Amino acid sequence: MKDPKRILFLSQEIYPYLAEETPIRMLNRKLPELFQAKGFETRTFMPKFGEINERRNQLHEVIRLSGMNLIIEDADHPLLLKVASIQSARIQIYFVDNDDYFHRRKGIRDEQGVEFPDNDERCIFFARGAIETVKKLRWTPNIVHCSGWMAALAPLYIKKAYANTPFFNNAKIILTLDDQGYEKPFGTKFAKKLLIEGVQPYHVRSIEGFPVGYEELMRLAIDNADAITIATPNVNQRLLNYAETSGKPILKYQDNDPQSYFDFYNSLLPVDTDDDIPDEL
Repeated sequence: MKDPKRILFLSQEIYPYLAEETPIRMLNRKLPELFQAKGFETRTFMPKFGEINERRNQLHEVIRLSGMNLIIEDADHPLLLKVASIQSARIQIYFVDNDDYFHRRKGIRDEQGVEFPDNDERCIFFARGAIETVKKLRWTPNIVHCSGWMAALAPLYIKKAYANTPFFNNAKIILTLDDQGYEKPFGTKFAKKLLIEGVQPYHVRSIEGFPVGYEELMRLAIDNADAITIATPNVNQRLLNYAETSGKPILKYQDNDPQSYFDFYNSLLPVDTDDDIPDEL
């Protein structure tokens, strides 16, 4: 019997951990549930924002996955990994946490509605923390699904820094575009902060030396993705045009029908006639 296909979901927002039932949050919840029902293995990661109540949602730290340090601009930042289950969906969610970046800090803005000045480093920490955890789990995904701009650096890191590892070298990376951006550009040193072994200055030349807005960040993500999905009807038109001119496969907005994602993702995987994946839930 063939091993099941595996999908890694990196999602900025998931219902019910962020309470409002927005379309993108509901989609990020439904997709892992659907693919598991279809016979896939899944792992799902999101940032552990401060508004996520650990007691109510029964989060607990995974000691064996916590403790590694991620270096960002010569500073060590300890990674904390927590986990919870959505019982009705029978899926687990891993939460990437850090006292400096996420503890007691709600979303991307402070109580006055001002975006946090270190959102750039939070973005770096989430992507690298999730990828390093998957390596530590020794879990090899066939597809990596990146949803939300806080997951937008994962395509770059997987394609450049982790391209030759056995865990990611054959993974197809799918980037989901939605209408949730940020307003305050990242600073001019952002490109330099991205550099780790395997990520060279020429890999981030498109954003080097000037403020990096949402469009610039997502263009970099598109450049390193294998395929694009459109999760909301009002996606930035310039980004949509950029994705279309890339020549990469695109799943256009389908009113977030999970079955359309299943069909699209399957079309990106190598044909394996021995796999018996049911067509219906």
